[in-house]
Amino acid sequence: MTDEKLHPAVVKTKHWLEQIVIGLNFCPFAKKEFVNNTIRYATSNTGLLEQALSEVAEQLQYLVEHPEIETTLVIFTTGFRSFDKYLDLVDYANELLVDLGLDGEIQIASFHPDYVFEGEDEQGASNYTNRSPLPTLHLIREASMAKVLAVYQNPEQIPEDNIALAEEKGTKFFKQFLAGLNKIS
Repeated sequence: MTDEKLHPAVVKTKHWLEQIVIGLNFCPFAKKEFVNNTIRYATSNTGLLEQALSEVAEQLQYLVEHPEIETTLVIFTTGFRSFDKYLDLVDYANELLVDLGLDGEIQIASFHPDYVFEGEDEQGASNYTNRSPLPTLHLIREASMAKVLAVYQNPEQIPEDNIALAEEKGTKFFKQFLAGLNKIS
């Protein structure tokens, strides 16, 4: 696992964060952390579940030990391309949180190039609110999120607003954007 800021996966992810997540305001809390450089970008080239979980455990421990880092993105550069295998990883990573005693302290958000919300059409634009250039686990401090949500007006409206904006932009917009990122090497 590396934490190299110039790794192509990190470049793609930062561009996606800047243009989609922050640019479209899918996450109204991301800009502050992006600008303040308090996001850790960790890359992993494994596709093996046990090794991936070991690396996620390392990143969880790093986050716990470094309060100056607000959040971590664990980016899988070659593994977990299958959405079903990725969902297995997400399930096991959530179990790992419990095993490590971090449930309630850190939560995991999931992003994948082929993300599909349960019950949604695979081609639906709403899926792009969670589609990223590469399979990614987002490790989030729950206390920080609670603080932000406490002062944000109507936080429960965020997902609905994101879906409406994604549908307004349309699938073609997101496909073209992600295809452009794939040209970065």
